[in-house]
Amino acid sequence: MTHLRRAITIGVVLAACVGLAASARSTLPQAPTPAQADQSPGRKEVRGLWVIRSTLTSPARIDELVRTAVGAGYNTLLVQVRGRGDAYYQSALEPRAAELSGQPATFDPLALTIERAHAAGLTVHAWFNVNLVAGAATPPRDKAHIAVREPGWLMVPRQMAGTLSRVRPTSPAYLTQLTRWTRDRSDSVEGLFLSPIPEASQQYTLSVVRDLMARYALDGLHLDYIRYPTNDFDYSAAALDAFRAQHAVLASAADRARLDAMLKRDPLAWTSFYPQQFENFRRERLNLLVERIRGVVRGTRPDAVLSAAVVPVADDARRLKLQDWSLWARTGLIDVVCPMAYATTVEGFTQQMTETKAGAFGRPVWAGIGAWRLSVAHTAEHIRAARRSDAAGVLMFSYDGLMAATAPRGRYLTQLRPALVEGGDRP
Repeated sequence: MTHLRRAITIGVVLAACVGLAASARSTLPQAPTPAQADQSPGRKEVRGLWVIRSTLTSPARIDELVRTAVGAGYNTLLVQVRGRGDAYYQSALEPRAAELSGQPATFDPLALTIERAHAAGLTVHAWFNVNLVAGAATPPRDKAHIAVREPGWLMVPRQMAGTLSRVRPTSPAYLTQLTRWTRDRSDSVEGLFLSPIPEASQQYTLSVVRDLMARYALDGLHLDYIRYPTNDFDYSAAALDAFRAQHAVLASAADRARLDAMLKRDPLAWTSFYPQQFENFRRERLNLLVERIRGVVRGTRPDAVLSAAVVPVADDARRLKLQDWSLWARTGLIDVVCPMAYATTVEGFTQQMTETKAGAFGRPVWAGIGAWRLSVAHTAEHIRAARRSDAAGVLMFSYDGLMAATAPRGRYLTQLRPALVEGGDRP
């Protein structure tokens, strides 16, 4: 075991103790923060747009975004400032997005968006992809990118655990093989994910959040990809070492000796022997990351709203993505739940909203509507269904897709405006 892995292992054991203590402190719903109270049902409805990072590539496009959003009746922008481990803002830690190469170094997309949006009466939330840090189709090449600097922190699928256990993470072959495997499964895995299990990896993510929140007058932080790709991740060497370190102290001497002997030919020996414990361990590490992000947000910008894009059905999210968002809502780790309720029928959408409300423990819910898949009339029906479910807001995915949905640009949003603004504000 390398010195790095020893450090990670020690850190994970200590962090697990911290996480257990935090769970004990958080068994009851927490009182809403001032920021959360402002977004609760009974207040002004949130009418938001998810804005993909491609819109943040020039001042002209940002001006068009703000002008269009105001004209179409929206009051909230969720702008994607960290898409794939890169920065659409002035970051001290992550490389500037390659898509900004045509702009002068002084161009700060997030600062300009906040300036223009706030002047127009819009609130701005930083849409932040947490664990997804690289696409497999176009893997990062910048040496400053976290996937290039620390490939050993990337999540590994169970199918690749044996192969990659024989390759040093510092070897170019490691990232190449993981990228190739992911690219071949692009229909089910979005890209390369940073693992929340190594302590050093968590601290890196927290440092990026802290830098972002300290630099900008944001109204909120919106967490996306705060999950595992599937429950077949993370079987990286760092994760397996951390799990073994935590459970070795609980195993009998005989089991410990037998499992350690098996490790020489099977890197999954411990996880195969303790499958439920390993599932819980991975989920708890993600829970701890959310708790720590909340602490960073509260420490840097106390009034900022912390929201998360989640799988609508809490049981599915917890089981399939190891995303225990219902626990986050119940214990006050997030202020707002944003289900990606992308069903195309009103009946399916209503069921997703019912499931989300059941798991949200009274936290405000902003209904994520997959408008890119719907006609204007069908999106209007989904907006009305969200209001019938007592959602505190609606979010359209996405501004960029809807701008291109019909000609001329923006017609879709203009035609949707009557349904968006009618009856939206509650007394």
